[in-house]
Amino acid sequence: MEKKNGYTKDGTVDLHGRPVLAAKTGRWRACAFLVGYEVFERMAFFGVASNLVVYLTTQLHEDTVSSVRSVNNWSGSVWITPIVGAFIADSYFGRFWTFSIASLIYVVGMILLTLAVWLKTLRPNCEKGEICNKAAPSEIAFFFCALYMIAIGAGGTKPNISTFGADQFDEFDGEEKKLKVSFFNWWMFSSFTGALMATTGLVFVQENLGWGIGYAIPTSGLIFSLFIFYVGTPKYRHKVCRKSGIPARELVRVWVAAVANCRRELPEEPKELNEMEPRHYLIAGKRRLTHTSAFRFLDKAALKSGDRLLVNPCTVTQVEETKLVLGMAIIWLTTLIPCTVFAQVNTLFVKQGTSLNRSLGDGFRIPAASLGSFVTISLLLSTPIYDRYFVPFMRRRTGCPRGITLLQRVGLGFASHIPVTAVAYSVELHRMRVIKTHRITSPNAVVPMSILWLLPQYVLLGVGDVFNGIGLLEFFYDQSPEDMKSLGTTFFTSGIGVGNFLNSFLVTVVDELTKRRSKGRGKSWIGNNLNDSHLDYYYAFLMGLTALNLAAFVWLAARYDYKQEEAMPDEGKMESRGGDESSVAVGGAAL
Repeated sequence: MEKKNGYTKDGTVDLHGRPVLAAKTGRWRACAFLVGYEVFERMAFFGVASNLVVYLTTQLHEDTVSSVRSVNNWSGSVWITPIVGAFIADSYFGRFWTFSIASLIYVVGMILLTLAVWLKTLRPNCEKGEICNKAAPSEIAFFFCALYMIAIGAGGTKPNISTFGADQFDEFDGEEKKLKVSFFNWWMFSSFTGALMATTGLVFVQENLGWGIGYAIPTSGLIFSLFIFYVGTPKYRHKVCRKSGIPARELVRVWVAAVANCRRELPEEPKELNEMEPRHYLIAGKRRLTHTSAFRFLDKAALKSGDRLLVNPCTVTQVEETKLVLGMAIIWLTTLIPCTVFAQVNTLFVKQGTSLNRSLGDGFRIPAASLGSFVTISLLLSTPIYDRYFVPFMRRRTGCPRGITLLQRVGLGFASHIPVTAVAYSVELHRMRVIKTHRITSPNAVVPMSILWLLPQYVLLGVGDVFNGIGLLEFFYDQSPEDMKSLGTTFFTSGIGVGNFLNSFLVTVVDELTKRRSKGRGKSWIGNNLNDSHLDYYYAFLMGLTALNLAAFVWLAARYDYKQEEAMPDEGKMESRGGDESSVAVGGAAL
C-alpha cells in the first residue's frame, strides 16, 4: 500500500472517520496519554484487589475459605467480562467508544465502593480497638454490588485500552512496526508501575489511616486519568470498523462450510482452494494469510464450487483465521494453572503473611499485602533488562526479531512457576517447624518468623511474569485475526479470570476433602487457623500441577503454527508473526 499525502498506510482514521497524518498522530506520542490512564487504573484495581482478603476477614468477618473464594470470584469476573467488552468493540462500537462507556461504569463502581467503606451507615460499626459488629445483609449487598460494577467496567476497558494502544503503530510502516515490538513490554511496565503504587502506598493507607481514604485516593486518580486520556484524543488513530458484520460470525461460517463439505476430497495443491486476489486485502488494509497444514479438516471450507457444494466457499484467509483462533484456544488451556499459581499473591500468600512477624523496627508493621509490591518491583527491574539486553543478545544468536519466539518466552515464564511453588512449599515447611517448636496453637498468635521469608516467592513471580504475563498478552494480540484484536486479547484476560475461579474451586474442594480425611477433627489444609493447617501440602499440590502443565505446554508449543502473512509488494518476502521464518520451524521445541 502506497503512502499518499503523508497519511498512514493501514487506513486508520481520526474520531470523525477522516484519514490521519502519520507524522502528527499515533506512535508513542499517542500512547503517552494511554499509559497515563493505565498507571492510575492499575493503581485503582490493585488498591482494591491486593488488600481485599484482609478487608473481608477483618471488617466483614468472612472466614478464610469464604474470603479467598470471594476474592477469586470477583477477580475472576474482572478478567472474564472483557470477553463481552471485546466482542462489543470488535462488532459494534469500536475500541474508543466501548472504552469510554465502560470507563464511566468503572468510575461509578469505585465511587460506590469508597462510600461503602467510608460512610458509617453503609459499613459495620467498628471502633478502634474493638471487634466490628457483623455486617448486615444490606451492607454486604451494597459492597459487592460496587465491586461487581467495577468488574463490568473493567470488562469494557481492559481489552480495549491495550489493543487501542497497539493500534497506534502502523503495521504497514517498517519503522513503526519495529517500534511495536517493544510496545507490550513498556505497556506492562506502566501497568505494574500503577500496581506498585497500590501495593506500597495504598495498602499502608488502608490499614493505618482508614479504608475510606485508601479507596478515595485511587478513585480520584482514576477520574484524573480519564481526563488525561481524553486530552490525547486528537493524537489517536482509530481502526475502521468492519462493514460486513460480526467478526466471530466468520469463524462459525468456516466450521459450517467444513462440516457441509466433509465428504469431499481436498486437492493436493493448496493453491486450488478458494482465495481472493491480494488487491482485495490491500484495499481493506489487511494482509492475506498463507495456507498452513494445521487442522486440515477446516480446509474443506475453502473448496471451490462443485457438484456437491452445499454452502458458499470461504477463502483460505478466513480458514486460516479460524485455525488461529482454534490454536490460541488450545494454548489458552495451558495458561490456567499458571494463572492459578499467580492468584495466590492476593489470597493465600497474604493470609500466610498475616500470621508472621511483620515488625520492621521502631513499631512499624508492614502490611501483609505490601509484599505484592515485590512482584511489581522485580518485574519493573527485569523488563528493561529483557528489552534492552536479553532481546538484542538472543537476536544475534537466533536471528529472530524478538530474540526468542513468542511461545518460547511464555514457556520460560511457565517454567518459573515450578521454583515459585517449590520455594513457597519450603518456606511453609519452615513456618510449620517454627510453630511446632514454639507450640503455637492460637489462630491469632504471631509466628516468631519474619515476613521477609516470603520475599523470594514474590520476586520469582515478578521475574517470571516478564516472560509469562507480557509474553501471553503479546502472543494473543499478535496471533489474533486482524478484525478480532480486542477479542483475541481476551484470551489473556480470561485466562487470568478462569485461573482465579479455578483457584477458588481448588481451595473449596481441597478444604472439604481434607476435612473429611481428618477423621472428624475438622482439620483442613486451608483452615481458618493457618497455624494448625497444612498450606505446605497445598503448595506441593500446585507444584505438581505446574510441572504437568509445563510438559503439556511444551508438547503443544512445538506443534503450533504461527500466523503467516503475505507481505505487501513493497515489503519483501512473506513473514511469520511469531518470529522470522527460521524461528517458526522450532516453535516451542527449544523450551
